[in-house]
Amino acid sequence: MASFETNFVPDLTKINSNERAVFRGTNYRITVLSERLVRLEYSLDGHFSDAPTTLVKNRNFTIPQFKVEQDQNYLVITTSYFMLQYLKNKPFLGPKFAPDSNLKVALLNTDKVWFYGQVEARNFKGSAISLDNYKGHIQLDKGLYSTDGFVLIDDSSNFEIDASGFLNKPNPNKIDLYLFMYKRDFGLCLKDYFTLTNYPPLIPRYALGIWWNKERIYNEEDCKRLIKTFNRYQIPLSVLLLSEFWHIKDKTNYNLYRTGFSFNRELFSNPADFIQYMHNRGIKIGLNIDPEEGIRKEEDRYLNISKELNIADGITIPYNALDKDFMVSFVKHLIDPLIEIGIDVYWIDYRKDLENIQLLNYYYNQNFTKVKNNRPLTLIRNPLVAPHNAGILYSGETIVSWDTLKYLPFFNAMAANKGISWWSHDVGGYKDGVEDSELYIRYIQFSTFSPIFRFSSKRGVYYKREPWVWDIKTLTIAREYCWLRQRLIPYLYAEAYTYHKTGKPIVQPIYYAYPEIYDEPTYRNEYYFGKELFIAPITKPKDITMNRSIERIFLPKGVWYDFRSGKKFIGNKRYVVFYKEEEYPIFAKAGSIIPLANLDKNINNTNPPKSMEINVFPGKSNVYRLYEDDGITKLYQDGYYIITAIDYNYLENNYTLIIHPTEGKTEIIPKFRDYKIRFRNTRTPDSIELFINGDKTNIEYESYEDENDFVIEVKNVDTTKQLTVNCKGKDIEINAVRIINEDVNSIISDLKIKTQLKEEIAEIFFSDLDIKTKRIRIKKLRGLDSRFEKMFIKLLEYLAEI
Repeated sequence: MASFETNFVPDLTKINSNERAVFRGTNYRITVLSERLVRLEYSLDGHFSDAPTTLVKNRNFTIPQFKVEQDQNYLVITTSYFMLQYLKNKPFLGPKFAPDSNLKVALLNTDKVWFYGQVEARNFKGSAISLDNYKGHIQLDKGLYSTDGFVLIDDSSNFEIDASGFLNKPNPNKIDLYLFMYKRDFGLCLKDYFTLTNYPPLIPRYALGIWWNKERIYNEEDCKRLIKTFNRYQIPLSVLLLSEFWHIKDKTNYNLYRTGFSFNRELFSNPADFIQYMHNRGIKIGLNIDPEEGIRKEEDRYLNISKELNIADGITIPYNALDKDFMVSFVKHLIDPLIEIGIDVYWIDYRKDLENIQLLNYYYNQNFTKVKNNRPLTLIRNPLVAPHNAGILYSGETIVSWDTLKYLPFFNAMAANKGISWWSHDVGGYKDGVEDSELYIRYIQFSTFSPIFRFSSKRGVYYKREPWVWDIKTLTIAREYCWLRQRLIPYLYAEAYTYHKTGKPIVQPIYYAYPEIYDEPTYRNEYYFGKELFIAPITKPKDITMNRSIERIFLPKGVWYDFRSGKKFIGNKRYVVFYKEEEYPIFAKAGSIIPLANLDKNINNTNPPKSMEINVFPGKSNVYRLYEDDGITKLYQDGYYIITAIDYNYLENNYTLIIHPTEGKTEIIPKFRDYKIRFRNTRTPDSIELFINGDKTNIEYESYEDENDFVIEVKNVDTTKQLTVNCKGKDIEINAVRIINEDVNSIISDLKIKTQLKEEIAEIFFSDLDIKTKRIRIKKLRGLDSRFEKMFIKLLEYLAEI
């Protein structure tokens, strides 16, 4: 059999548990992995496997403290979290359920007891394979987060990995379970889970930019024109996905044969040159691949494969990921040639069955042979087994609708229950439905504050994903948020690194802090977006008469600022807020530090920027650790990265911001960097001092007020040195508390009614009258159209809630 090299070779020092934590008998083996995690095995034939699996990569945990009591028949293990009781060599599921089960585990200092076969009714669920054709209901798998404080993961049927990196089916006569008993310490549960399964990989930096896919027959000239059009309308782009039509097809019917691995030379005469052209413009290339139909004779290297597999020439070779000989040829002759010419992303569009999704996920993420030092990137439906290791999860062909958009924030946040961050959804929806500019705008705004931003749609002239095919207002708003997304990449990449190192998901649901909100549809869509931001997404159409989206928002405890306007909100409260189409509920907590890129001439560039804007919100001291590397290779694992600490020391009327490298190799980022430091809600101070490594001589800077912000610009700062900025003055902080009367005044001002009526309405609304009297006065107004009368009555009801 031919052989090939994989990036994964089982490490026996990691996969075998320490024998001092293992307790075994003829048919059972129990291993204490941590104070919260125990492995439970039962085998009818007495065989136990120590092989890694598609789920488990490490069982060699640091031995925790625990106490053991046992005799010939009974085993009791106690840690600081649980007490396990087992009747030795008996099946885990006894003749009766708890409390008479042969195996049960009590969660200490609670009334919770787990036993084998128990229904975990209080599990908050995790995620799904995809959202293909979602119409209001989807089956979610089990997550790690449960109000019971425990969860079981079954590894019994997952593929095992042999010494050469191939997958094999497991022994069908075994039970292999991992029981997490964590009480309320969900963060420690995630830590154990990632230690067991590997921490999430660090995705390439370009993946955080804007992606494009449309199911149409592009040739290389079409692609070049597309990129030029993006540039002409100043819409950034990072990844171009080519749908199934990139590869060789039946010349008489392009709709035949979804499967293919060789470029259609009639569309792309020189694929390597085309890819280089795109790379030179900051665009990465991804290919749609679905191997379901096998390998046809039209493939460039069909003869090589058929010869190695001893298959008669001309026969379609079926795809079989469990056949080692097949996988050797498949990788060598079909995947490696694509890697060699520079393909960046593999969009695995297989959808037939879960088993092959899992097989494809494993093999495509093993970084076979030719990938060299780059980080592989796949876009694939959720394999359900350790999905955080799968690259980018593809939610499939979603339907164009408000219902789909309404579900996506909750779906993303739910994924954190299984440690997942990287979900990618079709901006605007993929197919069917009605193209609507407001829906499109809200999709773009939500995608700006989602892990991955990917335009995508089905083939069809009237699927309007290009921002420039809409009216000027829609284009302008779309461009603004696309720019914001591109500018957010420094922040997003730093958060991606935190996720990679600690397992803390980028999107976290509000119900971690407020579990009762899980059952409140009004607020459960809200989520934390990285360390500094909180999002309350708009997922329903606006009030047509008011021309505003009416949003009920709950903000967590603390002080929050509207990211756009700087308006101040006191947390642990509910609000009714009114948003125009260009506005979105983005909140930064007090003391937030948000690093943004200032886009250069090549707006597609996702590399560490030469010019940055640091947004600093008042109210609290904070430190933000900005992580940067080359964004594409694995050199960061050898120390080729830089962490820059942005240290904000807040005192009332005395702000100090310090920017200094703290860890890594400084040559990774530009030698000199321009900074625009934006102190939000701040007046011009009486005193401004700048220091480079403690020296304040010969530092040139510009300072000015920009609406409610005070801005300092300093150019060509040596990134190996410390920049310190100090601002002092009396009453320099602008309170900027959100006042509901300002919202109401804005609504009245925008209405198409007589100006005199506006004056009368304002007099009523801003008076000291009670709500009931105001309602009567509004109804008595002459000349007010009934639809506006109803709108103002409704607005008074909203005000009554505040």
